[in-house]
Amino acid sequence: MEDSNWTVGRVARRCGVKVSTLHFYEKKGLIRSWRNAGNQRRYKADVLRRISVIKAAQKMGISLEEIRRALATLPDNRTPTAGDWAALSANWRDDLDARIAYLERLRDLLTGCIGCGCLSMKNCPIYNENDKLAREGDGPVILERGAPR
Repeated sequence: MEDSNWTVGRVARRCGVKVSTLHFYEKKGLIRSWRNAGNQRRYKADVLRRISVIKAAQKMGISLEEIRRALATLPDNRTPTAGDWAALSANWRDDLDARIAYLERLRDLLTGCIGCGCLSMKNCPIYNENDKLAREGDGPVILERGAPR
């Protein structure tokens, strides 16, 4: 029974999250608990792995809704195995590659033109005289060129 009798505080400490985060994850359908005779939340030990998967996916920029949908594909709402994680992360790979490419462009522009501080409106390659770039869309048009939509 010890394996399925983790308190919310113990899980929170072990996972490095706040108790309110666990309640939030549960409300969003990302994790599950059960109630003991005293109506206190209890978790199975495998929730630790599930929370680790959630945190890893969040660090990759995956939204909680995307994580919830992916975890919902697992039979009986079980905790992902290593094979499950490989499949889940493979589904997110193209999106992550696009984000990496975008961040690389941003990094390159920040160390170059955007961050140069030259204030030269005649020589700056990103100067947008008379807002000519408005035809291409809103936001950082030059940075977005070539970015997947």
